[in-house]
Amino acid sequence: MESSKVLLLVSLLFYFTPRLNALDTISAGQSLKGSETLISQSGTFEAGFFSFGDSNSFLYFGVWYKNISPRTVVWVANRDTPLGNSSCVLQLKNGRKLVILDSIGATIWSSNLSATAKKPVVQLLQSGNLVVKEANSSAAANFLWQSFDYPGDTLLPGMRLRSSKVSGQNTSLTSWRNTQDPAIGPYSFFIDTHGLPQAVITYGRTLLFRAGSWNGYFFAGIPSQTLNKYFNFTGIVLTGTNVSYGYELLSSSIISRFILTSTGIVQSFLWSDQTESWQLLLAGPVDQCDNYAICGANANCDVNNTPFCDCLHGFIPKSLEKWNSLNWSGGCVRRTKLECDSRDGFLKVPSVKLPNTSHSWFNVKMNLKQCENMCLKNCSCTAYANLDIRDGGSGCLLWFSDIVDMRTLPYGAQDLYVKVAASELGHKGNKKLLAGILAGSISLILVIILIGVVILWWRMKLKKKDKNKTKIWSHTDVRENEDIDIPIFDFSTIAKATNHFSISNKLGEGGFGPVYKGTLTNGQDIAVKRLSNNSGQGSEEFLNEVALIANLQHRNLVKLIGCCIQDDERLLIYEFMINRSLDNIIFDQIKSSLLHWTQRFQIISGIARGVLYLHEDSRLRIVHRDLKTSNILLDEHMNPKISDFGLARIFGVDEAEGKTKRVVGTFGYISPECIRGSFSVKSDVFSFGVIVLEIICGKKNMEFFHNYNLDLLCYAWRVWSEEKPLELIDESLGDSMALSEVFRCIHIGLLCVQERPEDRPDMSGVVLMLNGEKSLPIPKEPAFYPQQFGSSSNNYELGSTNEISVTQLDAR
Repeated sequence: MESSKVLLLVSLLFYFTPRLNALDTISAGQSLKGSETLISQSGTFEAGFFSFGDSNSFLYFGVWYKNISPRTVVWVANRDTPLGNSSCVLQLKNGRKLVILDSIGATIWSSNLSATAKKPVVQLLQSGNLVVKEANSSAAANFLWQSFDYPGDTLLPGMRLRSSKVSGQNTSLTSWRNTQDPAIGPYSFFIDTHGLPQAVITYGRTLLFRAGSWNGYFFAGIPSQTLNKYFNFTGIVLTGTNVSYGYELLSSSIISRFILTSTGIVQSFLWSDQTESWQLLLAGPVDQCDNYAICGANANCDVNNTPFCDCLHGFIPKSLEKWNSLNWSGGCVRRTKLECDSRDGFLKVPSVKLPNTSHSWFNVKMNLKQCENMCLKNCSCTAYANLDIRDGGSGCLLWFSDIVDMRTLPYGAQDLYVKVAASELGHKGNKKLLAGILAGSISLILVIILIGVVILWWRMKLKKKDKNKTKIWSHTDVRENEDIDIPIFDFSTIAKATNHFSISNKLGEGGFGPVYKGTLTNGQDIAVKRLSNNSGQGSEEFLNEVALIANLQHRNLVKLIGCCIQDDERLLIYEFMINRSLDNIIFDQIKSSLLHWTQRFQIISGIARGVLYLHEDSRLRIVHRDLKTSNILLDEHMNPKISDFGLARIFGVDEAEGKTKRVVGTFGYISPECIRGSFSVKSDVFSFGVIVLEIICGKKNMEFFHNYNLDLLCYAWRVWSEEKPLELIDESLGDSMALSEVFRCIHIGLLCVQERPEDRPDMSGVVLMLNGEKSLPIPKEPAFYPQQFGSSSNNYELGSTNEISVTQLDAR
């Protein structure tokens, strides 16, 4: 009898021993150590401690495919902190954290679980997801922690890569250092949320490869006709302020994985039972055309051509010499400037991977014809395409900058429509149009000749008159001024750089005069301000700007490269800002939608730091006196740079206020005391406050006045007082913003536009407030333009240069 009981006990032990080793779950108080493992119910995945090769010198805890040899690891917990010996344990500590402990009980790795469960368990799911959850709950929404939220180099079915459009944070695939070292390597694969979301591979912060935007079936940059046979891609899904991407298997019998290799290549594999090996489905990058922007801007790459880089139709190499030597990094530029009217047209570039969408705009509800019309009406639009290629195409995708990183694809590609001037359309133009252009050209030439004769006569008359009246600054005056140390350019050099101040090179016009884009012989792009004879400014403002900005160095101030003086010509040469001025973006309905809150706050903070430098941190104490959105330039990274110092004034160390009989500035930005003939650093603070409110609202201060008989400052005060600040915020921002940060900026803007200068903060206080390091006082009712001008006895008209009492107002 006793012997039969012993036999039964031994049988039970043998029966249950393998099941203990095949558990998929451990509870609080249990642990996993040594060679013990968790095995998913399907038997596909296994989790436990492992080492590479035969060495036990470095141990990791991870998840791998149970029945595939050699071992294929899909997730590693302690990838940067391997264990030095086999005396290690995995356990659920205090009912909340999953931890790995070494031989002396020190924590080597832990999950970031903060919630506490009543009855927590650790389970390896059939998907390969290691989770911490309530014992009796199977819903994914109730997982307290999961390994799928912290991917390594592998993307499994059911796993999702996520990115935030607000914070920019993302979950990404990160490469191993090498095939035997799972430590975090330099390559990352993630969803870039700027513009239309797209998948990218980076090396550190350097963009190497774009898998492209989602076209309804797959990423446009790595199309494969075989993918949809095995996978159900859920694509890029927009959920509020978050973007995610993942895929599911069409059959449970399929074993698949996506991996980012240690060499920076994303690959998709299927397991073949026949060959007992992984079969490669696709990879990217695969050839030279996949290297990001290898052909530069406005060019297409085609591996079947020799050479494989070619400018788009209507564009020519920026540097023909470099292009012919197979250096394409400079890209291409337009051969003919756009007319910005209905005469412009589009040329189709078929079967390509769409260009970089980080500066694009999209609308899912528009059709292709509506998309074309919108692009044609917007002068800044450079190209358009369908957003989705399913069912013949739908949605609208617009580009507003250079076309970068485009290539020809053999299948799964899209058509791109590039805007070109009418003359580039070739046979698409008609004879009537050509005849009209010819007749118009002849008339224009005659008018230009006539105008030229009149201008020549007028300039000779003025030159003769000014000899006895006004001193003309020369190169010598600039060189002998000990405060000025900048290069002096020959007029012929700048004329050549700007194509002799061609209208096609003109960027715009301000109070100083027209501004032209130019390119020096060394390839450097420049912006050239040319003093106009009709300008309210003259030699005094010209020399003032040269003397001031030559001595200022700050990341948020535009850099003066040099100047030029020859006869009556006055030229200022600046670094070229590719995104031009803030007003060009913030007040444009389409462009402003591309400027999310994080960038707007970055611009506000950058302007504040630049003004603080002028007021307190430079060797000169400077009042700018003409801060406005058109004088804030934006570089390629949207960093703001303050420009136009022609009206600026230097203050002494002990000087608090300046007086003037000639009040200058721009309506909508001028402080009340400037109207009365005095100015100080607080005048710039007022202008800064107006800019902040305009950036938040997306509308001009004076535009508010003319449309609603109410300026922006008044409206901002009204909604703030009524506790409705959301009504002030630009609708294009949507939900992509931190409301507490926006409300803080509105509060700061109102403090800056107070009527009395002493009620406004100084710029050091503003910077502290923006950083959340200083409490905000309660603002009073701000200065309103209706108060300043509405009751004037002089019938003063806003926007004019009429005189008012006491001062003369030179408004620009």
